[in-house]
Amino acid sequence: QVQLVESGGGLVQAGGSLRLSCAASGSIFSMNAMGWYRQAPGKQRELVAGIISGDSTNYADSAKGRFTITRDNAKNTVYLEMNSLKPEDTAVYYCNARVRRQASMRYSDYWGQGTQVTVSS
Repeated sequence: QVQLVESGGGLVQAGGSLRLSCAASGSIFSMNAMGWYRQAPGKQRELVAGIISGDSTNYADSAKGRFTITRDNAKNTVYLEMNSLKPEDTAVYYCNARVRRQASMRYSDYWGQGTQVTVSS
């Protein structure tokens, strides 16, 4: 099985910064996408930032200019640097990875446990 280990969440004041990390481990032949999603109470889970093969990135409109997603392919790790945080960013953040465990297998999505990010005003 594939496991995603997240770290970096916490409580910060508005305007502060956090850096989330997510390391994928287990049976990984290749990964073609990793990303960060978030879910606030009473709301749908939404994509915050994603990164695919070739390091192309995409961001939610609310994250553009403030958040940066990067990946370290050698470590199967994805990062999300969050700057100028706002109370509206408060949510549980989930790491996602699209993984092929063997060359003969299809890609499947795996999720981390989630890490709480709370931004106080």
